[in-house]
Amino acid sequence: VGQGEGNAGRICSPIQSSQTGDIDLTYKSSKCSVCNKSFSHKGNLNKHLRVHSNDKVFKCSVCNKSFSVRNYLISHLLVHSNEKPFKCNVCNKAFSRKSLLNTHLIVHSNEKPFICSICNKAFSRKSHLNTHLLVHSNDKPFKCSACNMSFSRKTHLNSHLLVHSNEKPFGCDVCNKAFSRKFHLKKHLLVHSNEKPFVCGICNKAFSRKSHLNTHLHVHSDEKPFKCSICNNSYSQKSSLKTHLLVHGSEKPFKCTICNKEFFRKFNLNDHLLVHNNEKSFKCSLCNKAFSHESSLKTHLIVHSNEEPFKCSFCNKSFFQKSNLNRHLIRHNL
Repeated sequence: VGQGEGNAGRICSPIQSSQTGDIDLTYKSSKCSVCNKSFSHKGNLNKHLRVHSNDKVFKCSVCNKSFSVRNYLISHLLVHSNEKPFKCNVCNKAFSRKSLLNTHLIVHSNEKPFICSICNKAFSRKSHLNTHLLVHSNDKPFKCSACNMSFSRKTHLNSHLLVHSNEKPFGCDVCNKAFSRKFHLKKHLLVHSNEKPFVCGICNKAFSRKSHLNTHLHVHSDEKPFKCSICNNSYSQKSSLKTHLLVHGSEKPFKCTICNKEFFRKFNLNDHLLVHNNEKSFKCSLCNKAFSHESSLKTHLIVHSNEEPFKCSFCNKSFFQKSNLNRHLIRHNL
């Protein structure tokens, strides 16, 4: 065999032979016609082509799952074993596949390459983006069999199902309070720390939860979205409305254990308890007179001023205290 004929049989470059007109098959010509991926060996190209076909000849003997490439089967078999050879060097979390480790490593970086085209929210994983996109659609394929409520994510359905049971698997290590959802526990844990990351931009008051900050912001506006259905009184906070509603009922849930006097509100009970312990912690800075209630001190301070804010609507006589005005009004009624 001549030298030229010997070289013709070697895969080296896609050069057309000037003698025969044939094209030599090389690493540059071993390109997938479907996705244009290139391979150094034709054998590797042939293996790769199975990815684009439905031919899955490599079957798992444990779960019968099939794969088009032998290496995929080998990687899959690690799922059935406890072997996790790919370990994260940041947090030591281990994975059965290198691809899973690579996906995990993005968590430790601030890289969020997958961006929602609707709201520009960014995610570290494509799967998280795909899950998020369900929020923007009306597609809620996961339905609760107990109440027919629907959810866009299976994880949300799983969390919701705990509502129908009394199961609260997420327990606080500090106070043993239990929660049905993990994120509720995370929010609760801020109570035990002094961390208050949500700061009001108007008065700098800080809160442990964003929802508490949002509620607080109503105080700085004239917005009072919580309206009493009985008397149309409006409140900036839902908790204030709930407290107010007790006034319309006969229920006074806060009872003094000493004299059995009942109160609509807990803070009124706390104020009342000062009467029984003779504690007078609110002292006037002008005359040193002391009071058990802060409201009593405020009323007293008017005495030291010339202010008489309580005016009779019949004769325009003014009084320091509302109680004095009330006594005066009896005369007009007579």
